[in-house]
Amino acid sequence: MVFIHDTEMALRAAVDLVNTLPLGDADDSLMTAQDYDEFLARYPYSGTISRTRQEREAVRGIRTRLRMLWGTDREGAVPLVNAMLRDGEALPQLVIHDDYDWHVHASDDDAPLATRILVETAMAFVEVIRMDEYDRILVCEADDCDGVLVDFSRNRSKRYCDTGNCGNRMNVIAYRARRARESS
Repeated sequence: MVFIHDTEMALRAAVDLVNTLPLGDADDSLMTAQDYDEFLARYPYSGTISRTRQEREAVRGIRTRLRMLWGTDREGAVPLVNAMLRDGEALPQLVIHDDYDWHVHASDDDAPLATRILVETAMAFVEVIRMDEYDRILVCEADDCDGVLVDFSRNRSKRYCDTGNCGNRMNVIAYRARRARESS
């Protein structure tokens, strides 16, 4: 295991949230209440969740800010993370709830969900930075994709995101190129 459970889950949620941004010809995939409900079903945040249009719009509004974490290096991420923690009025505390052992929450359960997501993501990136694992924070290597990912593999071999079948698509392109070279 690379990261502790809550760090990994916050990173996975951030990846999925950022990858709802419209990429290339793709549409925004967090437009509808159903899209939002599906995201919340995959990532059951504790605390107050209203599922209102305003809450969904606020969550949609933080995606670009989160995306910036994938456009920099370890040192460049520090001021971004610190600003997220300041803006979210983070106050880390140990908590235990549901089936989870002791872990850290850094925002009040009544804080807006977008604020809690921002702070949880920032806390996860604190761990990435402290563990010197920023090389796991990647942008998809597919020629036509700007999706983001976190490489959780032991051998650090993940190169493609999971949003558009990029790995399979790029493998087919490479296979066809090899076949074309062999036949010429």
